Amino acid sequence: MAVNDHDVRQNVATISCAIEQAAHAGADILLTPEGALSGYTPNFDPAAVEAGLREVAALAREKSVGLALGTCFKESNGLIYNQLRFYTANGEYLGFHSKILRCGAVTVTEPPEGEINYYATTDLRAFNFDGVAIGGLICNDMWANPACTPMPDPHLSQQLSHAGARVIFHAVNGGRDGSDWSRDTVWHFHESNLRMRAAAGNVWIVTVDNAAPSHLPCSAPCGVIDPRGQWACRAAPMGEQFFVHTIEL
Repeated sequence: MAVNDHDVRQNVATISCAIEQAAHAGADILLTPEGALSGYTPNFDPAAVEAGLREVAALAREKSVGLALGTCFKESNGLIYNQLRFYTANGEYLGFHSKILRCGAVTVTEPPEGEINYYATTDLRAFNFDGVAIGGLICNDMWANPACTPMPDPHLSQQLSHAGARVIFHAVNGGRDGSDWSRDTVWHFHESNLRMRAAAGNVWIVTVDNAAPSHLPCSAPCGVIDPRGQWACRAAPMGEQFFVHTIEL
């Protein structure tokens, strides 16, 4: 899915199209990238995001598709969270996971700067989706990139596994620049973390990255990884993709 950081209406249209595709394919739940509704930015229009959320949630309920919806959102307490919001196929709102390992430029002498200064966070939790324990993680929550993680790695995927989660939905909006470093190092760091953490926790991981800009490869692979750490389903590395996979539990 291609996410626009400045056009909520365009993102609503993109998400709505994905909901229609998911319904046609008989999917139980649709996962979108990090910030898919709001854009990956704290400088969104809260009213526009709330209106867009009502629209896509209503469509998903109408089409009987659950959601693991990535968006930044201003809650009633006035705080902004980078969220993965969970809804059942009948439209019941289960709650949200907020990004915990918020990125910040790591330096030796100065406090970190970046999204860690803009987003609040909440405790990690699992959700009951139609009798199945699931969890959500957002981008750096999974791999704790040492270049932008100003806190120790709490191994959140392992924590979700210990909490009983059998499937982890992982929403990504990674940076990419088309460089050799991005292709040869960052991509493989992301993939090895996904596969090793799935195997270590004996969990399924469903992961999707933002496809924009479409002329550059994604920063991380997208698809479904089984509890042995093997790809069960894998999308193409570049451009907007839609995939469906049945997870046998």
